[in-house]
Amino acid sequence: MTTTNSDSAPGGDFIRQIIGDDLRTGRHGGAVTRFPPEPNGYLHIGHAKSICLNFGVAAEFSGRCHLRFDDTNPTKEEQEYIEAIMADVRWLGFDWGAHLYFASDYFETLYEWAVHLIEAGHAYVDDLTAEEIRDHRGTLTAPGTDSPYRERDVAENLDLFGRMRTGEFADGARVLRARIDMAAANINLRDPVLYRILHSPHPRTGDDWCIYPTYDFAHGQSDAIEHVTHSLCTLEFEDHRPLYDWLLDHLPVPSRPRQYEFARLNLSYTVLSKRLLMKLVDEGHVRGWDDPRMPTLSGLRRRGFPPEAIRDFAGRIGMAKRDSLVDMALLEHCVRLQLNREAPRRMAVLRPLKVVIENYPEGQSEMLDAINNPEDAGAGSREVPFGRDLYIERDDFMEEPVRKFHRLAPGKEVRLRYAYFITCQSVEKDQTGAPTVIRCTYDPATRGGDAPDGRKVKGTLHWVSAAHAASAEVRLYGHLFTRPDPGADGDLLADLDPNSLETLTECRLEPSLADLAPGQPVQFERLGYFRLDPDTTTAHQVLNRTVPLRDSWARTQARAKA
Repeated sequence: MTTTNSDSAPGGDFIRQIIGDDLRTGRHGGAVTRFPPEPNGYLHIGHAKSICLNFGVAAEFSGRCHLRFDDTNPTKEEQEYIEAIMADVRWLGFDWGAHLYFASDYFETLYEWAVHLIEAGHAYVDDLTAEEIRDHRGTLTAPGTDSPYRERDVAENLDLFGRMRTGEFADGARVLRARIDMAAANINLRDPVLYRILHSPHPRTGDDWCIYPTYDFAHGQSDAIEHVTHSLCTLEFEDHRPLYDWLLDHLPVPSRPRQYEFARLNLSYTVLSKRLLMKLVDEGHVRGWDDPRMPTLSGLRRRGFPPEAIRDFAGRIGMAKRDSLVDMALLEHCVRLQLNREAPRRMAVLRPLKVVIENYPEGQSEMLDAINNPEDAGAGSREVPFGRDLYIERDDFMEEPVRKFHRLAPGKEVRLRYAYFITCQSVEKDQTGAPTVIRCTYDPATRGGDAPDGRKVKGTLHWVSAAHAASAEVRLYGHLFTRPDPGADGDLLADLDPNSLETLTECRLEPSLADLAPGQPVQFERLGYFRLDPDTTTAHQVLNRTVPLRDSWARTQARAKA
């Protein structure tokens, strides 16, 4: 796995070097980029890399970045996706200003340019079916075969194309193809399809059109119309660049953009394919596009990932020319770095086990001082209530402790965070032998967690007062898949982790958390970072764990440097 960019140029990655050179040499007066999503699904973390690149370099070179929707396939596009994409880009911290565009804005111009290609003898209407076109295309080692309709004259092609537009023909009956070279080494140049018939209403143009341009025909020409200077794409479009250039060379475009490719993001323990993510949603393997286990930006936002962390992650992985696999642990590391600075500390018990302090007066309680954030001296402190009955984590007690177990056990003394030393005196159990109540005594002289006689304890436990605790449901998320390369054996669904979500319904929180604001991250001491889920109501609080505290990436890096 890699997280650095070995192809970076001095002073920046290769893309920034290209843009800098173009501006210094006067090839372009300014940098204009674009982010061109298809509105057929929700954005994921891979799109975030492209968003950060396109908007980032535009800002760095005092240029502008356009948000342009590639809405050329009305059978798969929805307004819901358009609105979600705009919300995601804004959430990441970027603004397109007045430069919001749609490929559908250019349908009339694109049609006129298609006519231009026909008139110049560079395009023809083909009656072959999609399957026949594939059969005629040839292979990587064998040339393609000319369509029997390739030599139609200009007049017939113009007539048929006009009738295609007016809706005279059924879906799939005819297409418009570029006339390039059926023997080209690059299969994308073997007379690619430019227009197809789709009798389907469009989210923006309604029933005005029944023919729609393909992505290859719309993309480069939209760039040219918008005077984009640097069209930045992922590596799967590298083989399409000769077609991108051919179309620009043969059309009366107002500007000449150039396409550059960079490696797409591949992230361990997940999939970054809109088609596969939609499959997970449609088949009910997740709760929707914004399920916190999904790598979608809406899912990461719901889980509690801050946008600053995603921008940091995009900067760390850099821009390379070769595909590689990035460890999910790096993304989580970036999240922890951000949340460690901004998240206040609180105490919560997710799997409560009752503790009764027998020598603490019944009916009495007191307020203890607790630090809000040791990383931020200005965050101050808060008061937490303490009483005779408490809750601790069930895992913090062991009746027959194993070696190096430094938490509570019979006869053992531990520290309660911000409170007192307590010693376990006895254990009550249910019929199965599971502990139900731990009876302890406390040392009143150890208030605040220090013993005046200097004795030390190895264990410090978090806790909440039973009488004052707020109740909540907490959802713990793990990787959606069990292996870092899901689907590598050919069956993606077989790699789904059935334990990727654990829901705890009897959690107890310190009372200040009852007023936790939506969007406010919080660190539960010893447990991780959490944020309210939208399922929260006034009567029922639901929190998602964003990430646990343990940072495997930081440990791996430390070992590598040792």
